[in-house]
Amino acid sequence: MVTQQPNVSNAQASTIIVTQAPPQRQDVPMARPERPSAQHVWVEGYWTWRNERYEWMAGHWALPPSPSARWVAPRWEREGNGYRFYEGYWRY
Repeated sequence: MVTQQPNVSNAQASTIIVTQAPPQRQDVPMARPERPSAQHVWVEGYWTWRNERYEWMAGHWALPPSPSARWVAPRWEREGNGYRFYEGYWRY
């Protein structure tokens, strides 16, 4: 079962709750592509929920929206009989 609810925290549009536990992280050693610039930061891969199943989102380089912005990684948290997904976001 999956539900979507409005979520006003951290400026995200919605929150996903899934009753199936997320898979373990894929800590597969991977050669990172060359860093595009000294300002880019590496965003680790993570599991997300799409098309009624978990999908792995590969890590990638991202350019922060400002020099002081820090990436807060997405996460799954146990909630009752389900798991709630919190999107990643830039913290200023």
